[in-house]
Amino acid sequence: MKTFTATPADIDKKWIIIDAEGVVLGRLASIVAMRLRGKHKPSFTPHMDCGDNVIIINAEKVQMTGKKREEKFYWHTGHPGGIKERTKAQILEGAHPERVVTQAVKRMLPGNRLSRQIMTNLRVYAGTDHPHEAQSPEVLDVKAMNKKNTRSA
Repeated sequence: MKTFTATPADIDKKWIIIDAEGVVLGRLASIVAMRLRGKHKPSFTPHMDCGDNVIIINAEKVQMTGKKREEKFYWHTGHPGGIKERTKAQILEGAHPERVVTQAVKRMLPGNRLSRQIMTNLRVYAGTDHPHEAQSPEVLDVKAMNKKNTRSA
């Protein structure tokens, strides 16, 4: 029996839409990372982009457990005295709340050239509107998968 390796002709990409309202961030990110990578398919090949295109709407209404909303995280701009700090709550209330979800998914993928290519298949929108109606995406209900995927407050 020979090992199956997917070629670009074998790859069938679908469009999936996920509503992030009330869903826990880490659980959402792990499900999306698995879908983007293609690990849910029997034809998964580690060195090929065989995952689906994922659209996430309502990214500003994503939930977090514990005190993760108030925890500070830091980064450095590269200039002297350029250390910055913000909380996830400040980013979600700011101009680009979709960056929290994008970074969570990005950090669940391996850090290589393939994952940078895979990240181009992810589209995240803060509200309910998105310009991908022509692709007729299938709805993936993350809330119904597991009761731990949601958080009320």
